[in-house]
Amino acid sequence: MFHYDPSRSGEVPINLLEGFTGYLQTDGYAGYNAACKEYELIHVGCMDHARRKFVKAQKAQPKGKKAKVSKADIALGIINKLYRVERQLNGLKEQQPAMTAEDIVAYRQEHSAPLLDELKVFLDTNLSKVPKESLTHTAISYTLNQWSKLVVYCKDSELRISNILAENAIRPFVIGRKAWLFADTRQGAKASAVCYSLVETAKLNGLEPYQYLHTLLTELPYAESVEQIEALLPWNIKND
Repeated sequence: MFHYDPSRSGEVPINLLEGFTGYLQTDGYAGYNAACKEYELIHVGCMDHARRKFVKAQKAQPKGKKAKVSKADIALGIINKLYRVERQLNGLKEQQPAMTAEDIVAYRQEHSAPLLDELKVFLDTNLSKVPKESLTHTAISYTLNQWSKLVVYCKDSELRISNILAENAIRPFVIGRKAWLFADTRQGAKASAVCYSLVETAKLNGLEPYQYLHTLLTELPYAESVEQIEALLPWNIKND
């Protein structure tokens, strides 16, 4: 679902998530914390956001043959190993469709948990060894502050190491809104949110977006009851 609100207040996720239970995977924006507390959600962090901060620190460091291996390099090395474990796990799931949830959790506990422990020790040890104004200090601080959320994915087979799938889903919208006509008004933003919610939900339900919207706009004017309207929702349309 795409939702527009002019505010970044913590009240926004509180209102949106009313009645929701389970896991909530987000970046480090503190506005989600109140919703997690209000509804007793299990907050899951995103390793991609932590990784990006180390990449930014890495890009800022001196280049050349004499450049030493930096703390950002070492942290990224461990984080990249965590992603390699996930790629290997995905390969195993394709080869062994019968893998159970317990198998997946056990695999992460065997291969990912030790790497996470190694990363945590490294970050704790080196936080005080880098200048506070440096990008590396920012990256280490961010990762440590998010730590309890970043390790949750190892405890449930349905969870992922990052929320990159959600980010990929919103990327076309984020890029497009910079150039689209009418995207600079509140009404335009709300209209865009409605359209994108329908399109992405259609895709998640295996529907071709144009065909779904064609069906929806053709039949919606003739819907006279709540049941008839609900029958046009993406998960109620048969994929012919």
